[in-house]
Amino acid sequence: MSEAPVAPRHGSAEAAALTPDGLPDPLLTPPRARAGWRILPARVGAMCVVELQKLRHDRTELYTRAVQPALWLLIFGETFTRLKAIPTGGTPYIDYLAPGIIAQSAMFIAIFYGIQIIWERDAGILTKLLVTPTPRAALITGKAFAAGVKALIQAVVVIVIAAALGVALTWNPLRLLGVALAVVLGSAFFSCLSMTIAGIVLTRDRLMGIGQAITMPLFFGSNALYPVALMPGWLQAVSTANPLSYQVDALRGLLLGTADHLALDYTVLVLAAAAGIAAASSLLGRLAR
Repeated sequence: MSEAPVAPRHGSAEAAALTPDGLPDPLLTPPRARAGWRILPARVGAMCVVELQKLRHDRTELYTRAVQPALWLLIFGETFTRLKAIPTGGTPYIDYLAPGIIAQSAMFIAIFYGIQIIWERDAGILTKLLVTPTPRAALITGKAFAAGVKALIQAVVVIVIAAALGVALTWNPLRLLGVALAVVLGSAFFSCLSMTIAGIVLTRDRLMGIGQAITMPLFFGSNALYPVALMPGWLQAVSTANPLSYQVDALRGLLLGTADHLALDYTVLVLAAAAGIAAASSLLGRLAR
C-alpha cells in the first residue's frame, strides 16, 4: 500500500525563491509594498500626471487664458507707463506690473479648479478615487500642484510678452527657479481654496458665483497693481492678509531685483498652501457623498 504524500514543509516556497547563492530571486520574490509616508510622493506625482494628461486632449484653456494677461500688459501697462500716474520708485510701470500679472493669471487659473472636482464627483470619478488606498491629502496635493504646473505655462507666456515689450527681467537661472516655486505655491493655495469652497457649496453654479465674487477683491486687494503705501489703511490690512501680495512681492524681487522679503514671502506661501491642502482634504469626503 503506497504511503500518503508528505506535505511540503513550511518555508519551502521561501526556499524556492532563493538563488543558489542563498539570495532572494528578484523574479520570484514580490517586492515589498511601500507603506506610510513613503507612498505619498509617488501618489502625489501620479495624481499630478493624471491631471496634466488632460492638457493633451484639450489645450484651448491655455490659449484663451493667455489673452487676458496679454491685454493687461499691452493696454493697461503701456497706458499707465505713459501717464506716470502711479509712483513706483523709479521703476517703469510696465516693469512693475509684469510680476503682478503673472500672479494674477496664475490665480485666475487656480481659483476655478473646484469646478473640475465637482465635475469629477458628478461623473463618478471622485468616488472611485476615494476608494483607492491613496490618501485624500495626496489627491488634493496632486491636483494643487497640477494647477501650479498649468500656471507655470501661463507665467512663461507673460514673461515672453513682457520681454517683447522691453521689460527689464532677470534671466538668472536660480532666480527663475525661485519664480517657478512662487508660482506653484501660490497656485496650490488658490486651487485648494477653490476646492475647499467646492466642498462647502457642492454645486458648480454656486462655486462660479463665489469665485467671480472673490477674484477681483483678491487682485485689487494686493500689491499687484500699485504699492501698498498708496492704499488706505483698511486696504493695507487686507493686503497684509492676502497671500497674493506675498507671491507678487517674491516675483517682483526675483524678476526685477527690487527690494524683497523672500524669506517671509516663501514662509507665508508654504504655510498658506499647507493650510489649503488640509482644509480641502477635510472636506473631500463631504463632496463625494
